[in-house]
Amino acid sequence: MIAYIPEWTVLGQALIAFLVPVLAYGLSQKIYAFTRTGGGEETSRKHKPPVPAATPFHGDYEADLQFIRTAIGGNSDLRSREFPMEKINARGTLFFVDGMQSDRLLNMKIMEFLMFEATAESLAAPPSPDAMFPFRSLTHAPDLESFGRSVLFGHPGLLIEGFPGGLLIECPDGANRAIMEPVSEALLRGPRLGFSEVLSENTSMLRRQGFSDQLEMKSRRVGTRLQKDLVLAYFKDIVNPELLQEVEARISRMEIDFAVESGSVEQLIEDNGFSLFQQAQNTERPDRVISALLEGRVAILLDGTPFALIVPATFSMLLQSPEDYYERWLPASLLRMLRFLAAFLALMAPSLYISFISFHPGLIPTELAISIIETRQGVPFPSLIEVMILEISIEILREAGIRLPKPIGPAMGIVGGLIIGDAAVQAGIVSPFLVIVVAVTAISSFSIPTYSAGITLRALRFLGMLFAAFLGMFGTILFFLLLCSHLTKLKSFGVPYLSPVSPYRLRDWKDLFLRAPLSLMKQRPAMLKTKNSRRRS
Repeated sequence: MIAYIPEWTVLGQALIAFLVPVLAYGLSQKIYAFTRTGGGEETSRKHKPPVPAATPFHGDYEADLQFIRTAIGGNSDLRSREFPMEKINARGTLFFVDGMQSDRLLNMKIMEFLMFEATAESLAAPPSPDAMFPFRSLTHAPDLESFGRSVLFGHPGLLIEGFPGGLLIECPDGANRAIMEPVSEALLRGPRLGFSEVLSENTSMLRRQGFSDQLEMKSRRVGTRLQKDLVLAYFKDIVNPELLQEVEARISRMEIDFAVESGSVEQLIEDNGFSLFQQAQNTERPDRVISALLEGRVAILLDGTPFALIVPATFSMLLQSPEDYYERWLPASLLRMLRFLAAFLALMAPSLYISFISFHPGLIPTELAISIIETRQGVPFPSLIEVMILEISIEILREAGIRLPKPIGPAMGIVGGLIIGDAAVQAGIVSPFLVIVVAVTAISSFSIPTYSAGITLRALRFLGMLFAAFLGMFGTILFFLLLCSHLTKLKSFGVPYLSPVSPYRLRDWKDLFLRAPLSLMKQRPAMLKTKNSRRRS
């Protein structure tokens, strides 16, 4: 009996393998509870600054003019023009911010209209569809503060002598970059159209995907110091009302000075801020957004960024490409399975190498083991340090290739990788077999369609290497089980992150590892609990 008792090292490994997930689960519970309840939430509510009272228009042209110039006149890019209005027989002052609208339209059409053609009747009521006005719309400002804010937001403001309030003019924006093909999501087949930094252009791209009166967009302002426009897009006859309500509630609870990019919104509305996995998918492609909306998801578009957010997100979405639905189902399924395999290699290949070489060489075929041992002759470092040196070098080269100018970036990555890899082998720092493993790992991470998901797997790869270095194959398996347990527990707006794998829904497996023929995909994902579950209704 004594002969069958394991050695103390094996018992220690088993004890660690039991205690680590228990401690990790308890720590994650405490962190998750802190992030959801928020120790600082009550503090932020208590110290929220009071909202100042709105100042109504005085009705006196000179007094209102002086108030506006005092409130926002300190801005160097603010312009004001006082001019006579012939048909009204009054003076008017136009406030606008330089560069926020077309100067040609403002100077040659709007000013000419206001000076020679505008009448009291046309300015008192909203313009009719038949009116030939050189601007989109004309609205009345409720108070002086909102008038000043709207002018700084890019809407020219008009004060007229004898009029009780102020008018806000909406006209086309200033110069913007042309609509281009998405840079981060290149496809061989599909629409060559990507979002831009102008919110109105992005919403119009969604409208132009097809005609439907059920596509609804809700606009709101986000930011406490600098405000931006944000739009929620969804199909009102498909989306789950509870999901839409949850998205609106989380956005309304956001407290941020300035939402620079949609990534800031993503971090403030996600379920678990301490998870490495993204819980909202970002994309530059309007066709991907529309496809997600037709499944029952919600899109978040922010002014000033070409990246839209799609919620809720699942792990399988990060490995799917829009091109899967443009090709026939069989080659698309093979490519999708190849991506899942590449994701596994990008995550686990270095850990498996360390486990086999350092702890379990007997699991490798004899001839291959002998070949690997021969190539490692003279390498002065253990396998963990050896892998770390090469992996960190590859990551530095990858980051340098991204930051360098485009003409030399790809060449720098390729030439640098070849030179460093060959020099490291010649110097005896790493083995040639490890170079192959690291190269396969790096290439596999490039095949992931979503760049953010690739960053997550690259970060987790180093954690898996540490598990493998301390516990061997036990550590590699433990790392994978902990990762699976975290993904099983993780949710995105109430939807399980591993759905439809966990919880198991066979109906949704038609669009998981394989992509079934479009003729068989007649129902929307059950996990979204949509109003209308049939696609062809």
